[in-house]
Amino acid sequence: MDVRQLRYFLAIAKEGQITRAAKTLNIEQPPLSRQLKLIEEELGVTLFDRNGKRMTLTEAGTVLQAKAEAIVRQLNETVTEIKEIDQGIQGMLSIGSVFSCVSLLPEKIAFFRERYPRVTFKILEGDHVVLGEYLEDRSIELVVTRLPFESNYDISNYESLRLPSDPFVIVVPKKRNWRQTESSFLLKDLATTPLIALKSDKTIQLNEKIVNECRRLGFEPNIICECSSVSITIALVIAGIGVTILPKSVLSAFSVADIELFDLPDITVQSDVGIIWLKNRYLTKKAQRFIELFESTKENY
Repeated sequence: MDVRQLRYFLAIAKEGQITRAAKTLNIEQPPLSRQLKLIEEELGVTLFDRNGKRMTLTEAGTVLQAKAEAIVRQLNETVTEIKEIDQGIQGMLSIGSVFSCVSLLPEKIAFFRERYPRVTFKILEGDHVVLGEYLEDRSIELVVTRLPFESNYDISNYESLRLPSDPFVIVVPKKRNWRQTESSFLLKDLATTPLIALKSDKTIQLNEKIVNECRRLGFEPNIICECSSVSITIALVIAGIGVTILPKSVLSAFSVADIELFDLPDITVQSDVGIIWLKNRYLTKKAQRFIELFESTKENY
């Protein structure tokens, strides 16, 4: 059994059907069926249960899928590493980011492109769980995110570079005439104000920081809505439904025409930010240089 056959097997496992897998691989169906038969004969096992046209992995097939994915991934990474030795820094750098950290990317990407013009970028946005999956299947190499990174995987799987922390601000609608002479609010004075919390079912740490600060100051926040989307949260604020508390850098991605921001000097915590990547897995040169760029400019945030 060779790597080519493993790729054929993985395509069938992904598509669940010989015909679709053949189209994906751009080969004819009969040769692909023969290759699968050869693999099963060599191993002496049945890899798929056939239910009409649909094929599902047997227990043996599931084990082979995991092993084959690891072998193909390692081979791809080895090929990339060898090519980089000869060709230098080029190709596509794939990055993931939570929406609240997207504002950190444009300036860095522009600077990086000036230095390494042969590098292109792919950027995927999602929550911690989705980005954790992207890291594991190597759809991306790096994640720019709020910390801690709340993926479904053990935190010991990751290396990280901690970036400067981000202060929290309160976001209020302009049309409700919140304007005041000071540039700040006290969190404790907002005990009865309707609050829209940025929170999802699986990412809760950011919201817990705010809730714990309210409790430290002696009150329970008046949370009237929990929302997993920053954009929707801001839209609700503009509509006058409530106010929200967010890391300050998040708001650089929005027009300030309909909202106002105020500091919260009595909050003793900040939002932690960092870059995450998989430990003990090969990082391309371009990914290494991108991390170094963030590290060298930490003081300029």
